[in-house]
Amino acid sequence: MTSDTQTEQAQAAPAASVTMPIAKALNAALREAMRADDKVLLMGEDIGPLGGVFRITDGLHAEFGEHRVLDTPLAESGIIGTAIGLAMRGYRPVIEIQFDGFVYPGFDQIVSQLAKMTARHRGRVSMPIVIRIPYGGHIGAVEHHQESPEAYFAHTAGLRVVSPSTANDAHWMLRQAIESDDPVIFLEPKSKYWSKGEVLPAPAAHLHQAVVAKPGSDVTLIGHGAMVHVLLQAALIAEGEGTSCEVVDLRSLSPIDWAPLVESAQRTGRVIVAQEAPGHVSVGSEIAATIAERAFYSLEAPVLRVSGFDTPFPPAQLEDIYLPDADRVLDAVDRSLAY
Repeated sequence: MTSDTQTEQAQAAPAASVTMPIAKALNAALREAMRADDKVLLMGEDIGPLGGVFRITDGLHAEFGEHRVLDTPLAESGIIGTAIGLAMRGYRPVIEIQFDGFVYPGFDQIVSQLAKMTARHRGRVSMPIVIRIPYGGHIGAVEHHQESPEAYFAHTAGLRVVSPSTANDAHWMLRQAIESDDPVIFLEPKSKYWSKGEVLPAPAAHLHQAVVAKPGSDVTLIGHGAMVHVLLQAALIAEGEGTSCEVVDLRSLSPIDWAPLVESAQRTGRVIVAQEAPGHVSVGSEIAATIAERAFYSLEAPVLRVSGFDTPFPPAQLEDIYLPDADRVLDAVDRSLAY
């Protein structure tokens, strides 16, 4: 399938704006991609008749059959290795990792093989594989079910890493990811699966474009995935206290679209970067360092970070303490304004 044909098909559906949860938007994107290209197939644990733990693949097995919606053994390394072989034969596999913490058994296949295959073959072999990973906290789950592994993948050259925060982005970014000839780590904020939003007839931005979710003039708040909702909540509270916060949704963690981030930092002079993941050697650390380099003379205060703590994810009863909330973001805003 050519890029022009893919774009035409992507623009064709949905025909009108529809309000739906993120989970349904992802399901619709998978269905549209599979109808558009019979080389798109799904692989994962319990994604067939069950429709996946979060029902993202609900109904797809019945429509497309067991040869295109493959229930796999509990073997992430085997799933990803098989997908690599299929991609080399012209297929476009979309893999579902059941939970974020379950991706680690397949980590070697991702970073040692998938990320390097195209470079190893000097561009003659493409790896059009999407690995969907439900990630993050706020669902009250047990160990290995509430992690934020994005930094591992964003650090790895050869991988594209993205995370939507809205239903519209979930739908169109997944379509764009499936159409990519490069491997894409598609991080889905599972705590927001049932948050509803409008899905437009066409994508609002390209796959790796950062967008301003809320304009502001005093402080820039930067985040991705579920954290964008926390930042918008904090911005609303701050507005009531007389502080105008701009919220920038990263959307893409590798590559990062630096221009909107730097422009906002130069305009407001104050920047807060927030994430659910631990702060040490993280995506937030990279953003803070780069903004400090590129917007140094415009900053009125150091770039501050708000993150999960540098500990393993705690039991469910403690997750509200571990995960950043609006109060922790607003505390950082107050510290920034105090400089």
